[in-house]
Amino acid sequence: MLEENFRKNLSKLRPYKPGKSEEEIKKEYGITEIIKLGSNENPYGCSEKVKDILREEITTNIYPDNYAYYLRKKLSEKYKIGEENFIFGNGSVEILQMICRIMLDTDDEVITGKPTFQSYKSECIIQNAKIVEVPLKKHKFDLQGILEKITEKTKIIFICNPNNPTGTIITEEEQKEFLSKVPKNILVLLDEAYYEYVTSEEYPKSINMLKEYENICILRTFSKAYGLAGLRIGYGIASKKIIEELEKVRVPFNISEITQKSAYVALEDEEFIKKCNEKNNEVKEYIYENLEKNNIEYIKTQANFIMINVQNDGVKIANKLLEKGIIVRPGFEDMGNFIRVTIGTKEEMQIVLEELNKIIKQEAI
Repeated sequence: MLEENFRKNLSKLRPYKPGKSEEEIKKEYGITEIIKLGSNENPYGCSEKVKDILREEITTNIYPDNYAYYLRKKLSEKYKIGEENFIFGNGSVEILQMICRIMLDTDDEVITGKPTFQSYKSECIIQNAKIVEVPLKKHKFDLQGILEKITEKTKIIFICNPNNPTGTIITEEEQKEFLSKVPKNILVLLDEAYYEYVTSEEYPKSINMLKEYENICILRTFSKAYGLAGLRIGYGIASKKIIEELEKVRVPFNISEITQKSAYVALEDEEFIKKCNEKNNEVKEYIYENLEKNNIEYIKTQANFIMINVQNDGVKIANKLLEKGIIVRPGFEDMGNFIRVTIGTKEEMQIVLEELNKIIKQEAI
């Protein structure tokens, strides 16, 4: 039987299952409007400059620029570092896959927090490596706990900052102290997918640490603040040596022409990002005020999502919201009573909070 030759370690994985489609939800619950707040997408779309690019004709019979020359040059100028310090992926998750490919063999160890971005664990299992999960401390990465788990088998440490799903950060001071204690043969992945949303002045300036710490790799993406989730593009920033190794396993021509152009012009429209941040912060404060008024626990966030303690089984409450056409994300390890809600527009959040407050009160009876 063919299945006898399937890799045994993959039995630990389940295929990624997105939630029901909007059309399925409308049909099942007899509703006409959906508020989608489960995937941390930008509710304000993308820059008008990007929309102009998407209206252009593109060349479909020619492979895209494998080097992503113009986008690479743009980012090099933006961050004032060499063009050779970048790599591009079909979303930052593809770069995560590349990193695991170049670093992990069977029984190697990877350390990260719990709960955090689920793909860290999945990619380690695919490589037949061991994932060591250190529970969060006050909803933040426990850096000291991670240091204590380092062994001779440790190859990678994943730090999600801000952390998904809690929205908390480690500070510049904490990150510097941590990096100074990590052995230089261990790669520290600094996943900064929500970097653009951070308002804290204590947030690390990780790019400035590249020269001192050649064992770090920074991940960023166009999927969140830039509103390009549907085009799938992320990038990694690291030493020339790390990038050269990553290029060995990158799929050629992995970023389409239209995606490269869209990311390029998205970088030019800084005003769009500024406005999105202002709206995100305004709505975030409105959410805080509403939750506090209703005595509902939440975690203050540095991202475009918020974790809310629904005082009940999170999956159950999420399903109740789904009946109202509201999609949120439940089911986080060690945080079963929480749901993660993307910060939508103020109009969307008014509806969501009204329904959530009703459901929590009903379930408490």
